[in-house]
Amino acid sequence: MPSTPAPPATSSPADPSPEDTPAEQASGAPWRKVLWAAMLGNAVEWYDNALYGILAVVISRTFFPGGDPTVALISTYLGLILSYAIRPVGGTLMGRLADVKGHKYVLTLTIVMMSVGTVAIGVLPAYSAIGIAAPVLLALCRLVQGLGASAEYTVAANFLLEHGPRNRRNYLSGWSVGSTSLGPLIASVLAYVLIVTLPSDAFNSWGWRLLFLLAAPLSLVTLYIRRHTTEAPEYKRVLEEARNSAVEQTPFREAVRYHWRDMFCAIGLGAGQRVGSFMIQSYFVTALVQNGFGEAQALLAAILTYVVGAPAAVWGGWIADKYGGKRLLVSGYSVFVLFTVPTFVAIESGSFLLAFLAVVVFTVINNVIGGPLTTAYVMSFPAHVRGTAAALNYNLGTTLLGGTAPLLASWLVSATGTEVSFGWYMAAVCLVSALVAAFALPKAIDAVREPAEPDAGSGSPAPRDPDPSQAAPRPAPSKEDLQS
Repeated sequence: MPSTPAPPATSSPADPSPEDTPAEQASGAPWRKVLWAAMLGNAVEWYDNALYGILAVVISRTFFPGGDPTVALISTYLGLILSYAIRPVGGTLMGRLADVKGHKYVLTLTIVMMSVGTVAIGVLPAYSAIGIAAPVLLALCRLVQGLGASAEYTVAANFLLEHGPRNRRNYLSGWSVGSTSLGPLIASVLAYVLIVTLPSDAFNSWGWRLLFLLAAPLSLVTLYIRRHTTEAPEYKRVLEEARNSAVEQTPFREAVRYHWRDMFCAIGLGAGQRVGSFMIQSYFVTALVQNGFGEAQALLAAILTYVVGAPAAVWGGWIADKYGGKRLLVSGYSVFVLFTVPTFVAIESGSFLLAFLAVVVFTVINNVIGGPLTTAYVMSFPAHVRGTAAALNYNLGTTLLGGTAPLLASWLVSATGTEVSFGWYMAAVCLVSALVAAFALPKAIDAVREPAEPDAGSGSPAPRDPDPSQAAPRPAPSKEDLQS
């Protein structure tokens, strides 16, 4: 087990790094730069996810044999699941790298892998050109993207929370959640513009490929910003002490051995929101189209969900910091339990206005609870195993519950003939999350909620009390204990 001690309790993750310039120290710029680095990386990740869901029908026609459109669509969603199936493995590897080599190293690697996996889809030959090799190469692209994204969200959130003000953690997490709407918003707007401006044949033939290629510029900007960030001072000390330790660093073993209960609680806590996020970003457009609404109308609905999703997440984070994450999560999930079935009833109603409003309200509920959830994913674990434990719990929940949601929805609709069947499934999942929030909420959610004391002169966060999540970990076990 790691013998790395926690950093001194008096250190602050928002303290300026020795590598920062005097101007940065005076302005508080380091954590704001980290905020941009985290948000843009999330945008790249979810740009790909949303684009794949928006273009699922076109992708199924392009890379899979014709015949049964339902089989082709389900095969396309299997590609989405594949990119998430690899995430627990990738998250474990990437999370360990974050614990051993640092956040900046991993965040540089993740943005490169994600952009390669996304852009490559834009140049893949179709099934009509290379046969079975087309879906195989598509699956390979999804694997590369999934590996890159496996630790992107949690490591970026960790990076941000260790730099930012502690008494505004849920608020900063809300910005992180809100940025996951930025990528889908860009994807939806660009897709809508191309759909309404290009002839249908041109869009289905080559126009859709432009959308994947456009991920490259956003990735390059993100890479540039990340290469000009630094680790938080206290996390530098954690890394330095780990490198100087005589005991082999095994964050995965310690996370699983000592923190498995917290990981299961985090998975259960985020279950409903994980399913909801993937319905918003990967299924609702398909559901609206299959229920008789045009692609342009469906994309307009998707665009508005992303417009309202970002401020809803930031607002939810602000509420959680002011009134408590537990209150927000319990009440938010309770509303979600009551609202999921009516959402899918509205989608089948034939009224675009009713379906449109239902999907938008669904998105607001889903994103409002995202801030404290992100704080739970990351801050429930001590710093020296946080990268591994956070990536593992987040990716297991995302893969098992979120990544399978569109495929399960398609299967249930095919089996029952109604979208409402999936609504009942999601209501049950949200009920589980509400119960976890009420009775097994990780303590880190509401550990720090003292009033903010900003320094009006510098704009930098004021000194804070010691962070409970940074308390010294249990003493490292002996070699005999490890062998046992």
